[in-house]
Amino acid sequence: MSEKCIPVVQIDDTLVSTDCLTEKFCCDLEACRGACCVEGDAGAPVELDEVAEIEEALPEVWPMLSGEAKAVIDRQGVAYTDEEGDLVTSIVNGKDCVFTCYDAQGHCFCALEKAFREGKTHFYKPLSCHLYPIRLKQVGDCVALNYHRWDVCRMAVAKGRQLDIPVYRFLKEPLVRRFGEAWYAELERAVEELRAQGYI
Repeated sequence: MSEKCIPVVQIDDTLVSTDCLTEKFCCDLEACRGACCVEGDAGAPVELDEVAEIEEALPEVWPMLSGEAKAVIDRQGVAYTDEEGDLVTSIVNGKDCVFTCYDAQGHCFCALEKAFREGKTHFYKPLSCHLYPIRLKQVGDCVALNYHRWDVCRMAVAKGRQLDIPVYRFLKEPLVRRFGEAWYAELERAVEELRAQGYI
């Protein structure tokens, strides 16, 4: 018997990869200790308007940053253009995001997010961080949502499978932040329809 080919879900001008609907994911900070903030060779992708919001939030997060991070920001700002031509957050020592901080247990946390949660700023953190492991890509007139696999998140995959949490459900908050409540409700309806048809 041949397997059914699961269609890509299109909602308005977005194309949602089926991996976002079928793969499982749930961050496990106790296991990974926030490795996504310090691994890799470039910072987090940011938009120009986000750079302005980060700069506005900078006075509130500045006391939390390391001396090295402050030096990098003083030298090149909160963001730079990487080798692939993408605008990304500045990094320290070729890997750590300048907004990475550590708690007493050695876990990474985002200074931007901490300031937001404490009510000191109105900017949460870059959307690319909030949406991970979904990455957005412009495809013609559409925005494609793709599931990004990264070895440092293997424990998040394991936890997601254990708890049976699909990627799109784990990321409801950032998806609503980017696309709105009505869009997310339409996505849920599409998932139910795929499930009813036996695709999921």
